[in-house]
Amino acid sequence: MKAYLIQKYGDQSAVRAAEIPDPEPGADEVLVKIHAASVNPLDFRIRDGDFKLILPYRLPLVLGNDLAGVVVRVGSAVTRFSVGDEVYARPGKDRIGTFAELIAVHQNDLAHKPATLTMAEAASLPLVALTSWQALVERAQVQPGQKVLIHAGSGGVGTIALQLARYLGVHVATTASAANAALVQELGADIVIDYRAQDFEELVEGYDVVLDTLGGKTLEKSLRVLKPGGKVISIAGPPDADFARELGANPFLRQVMNALGSKTRRHAKRRGVTYSFLFMKADGDQLRELTRLVDAGAIRPVVDRVFPFEQTREAMEYAEKGRARAGKVVIAMA
Repeated sequence: MKAYLIQKYGDQSAVRAAEIPDPEPGADEVLVKIHAASVNPLDFRIRDGDFKLILPYRLPLVLGNDLAGVVVRVGSAVTRFSVGDEVYARPGKDRIGTFAELIAVHQNDLAHKPATLTMAEAASLPLVALTSWQALVERAQVQPGQKVLIHAGSGGVGTIALQLARYLGVHVATTASAANAALVQELGADIVIDYRAQDFEELVEGYDVVLDTLGGKTLEKSLRVLKPGGKVISIAGPPDADFARELGANPFLRQVMNALGSKTRRHAKRRGVTYSFLFMKADGDQLRELTRLVDAGAIRPVVDRVFPFEQTREAMEYAEKGRARAGKVVIAMA
C-alpha cells in the first residue's frame, strides 16, 4: 500500500511517500480502507520528534491520527464491526498511521461514522472532538450556567469545543480573529475577543474553566481569569506527573515532566486554581456519544480545505503554516 512516512525525525522534508506492506489485523483489530484522513498539530510534533522520549515510536513511522473509511477485514475476536461498515477513529497513540491506504485499528478505538457526514467531514472530527469531550465533559465536568473560555475558537479543537460547550449549556467566551468572529458566534460563542486587538485578560474574569490550545503566555494569563477553584486544561502547555503516570513512564521521565510543569502549577496554586495537561486518548465509546450529537445536529464539522492523497505533504505544509482560515485540513484518498 502507499503511505506517507518518516524514516528519521525532522522537518517537513523528512516526510515522503513509500510503498509498504499491508497491515495484518490482530484478533481484536479491524482492517480499514481509509477514505479520508485529517491533519493535526500533533502530526508535526511527532514528525519533529517532540514526543520521542515519551512515545518511543519505531522508525520508519507512518504519520496521521484521524481517519474515516470502510471495514475490509475483521479479526477473530471482533464483535462490534463487520465488513462493509463505514467507520471513523482516532487510533490509539501506539497505532497511528492514517496517512495511508489501509490501517489496522483496535475495535475499542473505532466507531460507526455519523450517517449525516461525508467521509471527509467525518475524518476531520475524531481527534478534535475527543479532545473537546475529554477536556469539557471528562476532565472539567462543566455544568449548565458555568463560564468557559476557549482559546482559538476557529481552530480545529476550538470549532468543536465551542459547539460542545453550547450543547452543555455553558456561557462561552473565545479568542479569534475579527475575520472569524461571525463563524465562532454561529458555533456558540457568547463573547468573541479579537486576539489581535484586544487582551482577553482585561475583558473576562471569574471563569470556571479555560481550555488552552496555545500554551506560553496565553496559558500564564489564563490562570488570572479564573475564579477561585477554577481550572485551566491545556493541550499545549507543559506536561505534568499525571500525564506521565497515564503513559506508564519510568521514574526519571516522571521527574522530568513534573519539573516541566512545576512553575505553572505553582502559579496556579497561588491563585487558588488548578492546572492540568491533557493528551487526548482514543476512545470508541466517547466517539459513539459524539456521533449521536453530530447526527442530532448539535455538532457539525468545519473543514477548511480537502487535498488529494498525492498532495499529503502539501496538506501538511498548508496546515502547519497556518493558512487554514478555520477548522480542519483533510486528505482524501479516493
